[in-house]
Amino acid sequence: MPTAPQPAASGSGPLLERRYFLDLARPRLTPAALMAAVQADLGRFAPALLADFRRQDHATGPLQVGEEFEIKILGPWNGCVRVADAGATFFELLTLAGHPEAGRIRFEAHWLDERPDVLRFEISSRARSRDGLVAFAYDTIGGGKLMQEATWTAFCQRVAVEAGGAALGPVAVETVRHAPDGTTTHTRP
Repeated sequence: MPTAPQPAASGSGPLLERRYFLDLARPRLTPAALMAAVQADLGRFAPALLADFRRQDHATGPLQVGEEFEIKILGPWNGCVRVADAGATFFELLTLAGHPEAGRIRFEAHWLDERPDVLRFEISSRARSRDGLVAFAYDTIGGGKLMQEATWTAFCQRVAVEAGGAALGPVAVETVRHAPDGTTTHTRP
């Protein structure tokens, strides 16, 4: 029996919308060529010590909707994700029951409208912690947040090397935190 999805509504703690992105001037690859490389070997771009992605069916090539990945995550919690959507320049993963997060994460590459010679690679997520224990470790202690930020920052940097071109700055990280009491905060270091 397939593992059930774990949507953000089923989680605990604040809803976090996180965005990691990097702009590259005059890249060697187009958005579609870059995403073809990422989709063909997602694990090559993730820092294996922090998040080791393993395709369940050992398939190669573009991701297919319904495919699943097991992720060995540094620390006490591993998890699985399922490809919920995929196209030439993007794909989206949905967390499955047991993953430390409840929600979705999207990977995308596109040209900037105002700068057609600049490619943006972006990872955006909308998720909550799976349960109160994970929320405590992630939000209160902060270890999970630091590890997640390190994982996706390194992922963006590895994608930049693959794409070529000149980075127009470091990986940008933005967070919108929707607290259970209805307050919202926006941070961008």
